[in-house]
Amino acid sequence: MSSTVTSNTRRFSDHFEPQDIDPQEQRRLRGHLEQIDYTAFISNREIMAQALGRLDAGHFQKLAVTTAQARARWAAMALSISQSGRAPDVAEVEKLAALRQAYDELSAAYEALRRMVERGYVAYGPAASS
Repeated sequence: MSSTVTSNTRRFSDHFEPQDIDPQEQRRLRGHLEQIDYTAFISNREIMAQALGRLDAGHFQKLAVTTAQARARWAAMALSISQSGRAPDVAEVEKLAALRQAYDELSAAYEALRRMVERGYVAYGPAASS
């Protein structure tokens, strides 16, 4: 299985695609694979919709602000450490790593939520009026 990291998205490429089977068997196999993909789609849509509900621009705006704040804290800490003119101590490096991880996780969550909307796993649109 190969793994590719693009930005902070990890994609796995382990799909076996036989090239030496007859066309009828290839069509049958593609039909089974489409059925599997559809089952995964339905499962994702049901679970994500139940867990997340309807998303709107406000959700993404708040996530964007939180992510930007995490990125700023990480960058500010890096600048602060570098201003001392000495090598950072272990505690500083650990804190910096924790801040970067927070930013990376929030950024990955944004990408995942965007993909969920793109794939139709969660509903997106204006918040329902009460």
